Amino acid sequence: MPVLYTPDHEWINTDDPACAVVGITVHAQDALGDVVFVDLPSVGATFGKGDAAGVVESVKAAADVKMPMSGEVIEVNEALRADPALANSAPMAEGWFFKVRLSDPAEAAALMDATGYDALLQTL
Repeated sequence: MPVLYTPDHEWINTDDPACAVVGITVHAQDALGDVVFVDLPSVGATFGKGDAAGVVESVKAAADVKMPMSGEVIEVNEALRADPALANSAPMAEGWFFKVRLSDPAEAAALMDATGYDALLQTL
């Protein structure tokens, strides 16, 4: 499963460019603390790489969820909207935020694999 990471602590599963899955990393949810609210994008909205596509709010702070790669939102995680704590309990699984149809799969080259992301975390 080709999961890639951003320096802003989002992940994207690019296994299917027609339906890539986006969420926040374990590190992001640890830093945020207990997630209490998520603002998810509208289905059909298009975003460029790095654009703020949503917001995650916790008891500590609020943070933008940025698009790891350009694309159109094709589905949002309604279970996460109903239970934002999924972002804490399963950030890499049931706590995903939205799915996108990628418009430029070549943008993946600028993202980190798990080894690169782990190296980034060692510098924080």
